[in-house]
Amino acid sequence: MSIQVPEAAKDLLERPIVVTLVTLMPDYQPQANPVWFEWDGEYIWINTARGRAKDKNMTARPKVTVLSTDPDDPYRYLEVRGVVAEVTEKGAFDHINHLSERYTGNPDFFGSDHKRRATEVRVIYKIRPTKISYHD
Repeated sequence: MSIQVPEAAKDLLERPIVVTLVTLMPDYQPQANPVWFEWDGEYIWINTARGRAKDKNMTARPKVTVLSTDPDDPYRYLEVRGVVAEVTEKGAFDHINHLSERYTGNPDFFGSDHKRRATEVRVIYKIRPTKISYHD
């Protein structure tokens, strides 16, 4: 059973807002990163590259927080606490291109950066919400 998102807050998960992803470092110091995301109605999808701190953090310590702040009203926000429920590399390149088009209008995330395209391993983290707090 999934957590229900308040009707008044659904736009904060449906719009292409750059959210803040909070993960835990090995010493349990929080680390916050601005990231693109996608909401499928049940999971928040985060796409990153293997080897980055957030990748290592979510693999080792799967409890995370995602904060979506309304760009038009910074005092209106949705805090989603959750746990990584699935990790996959399958489809991750297509997914980052989808996110690139959603956020920038460009369906090719890597563009002319052929070296990065050839060497970077992309990964999708699906986060299952465990608690939602909405403030308006």
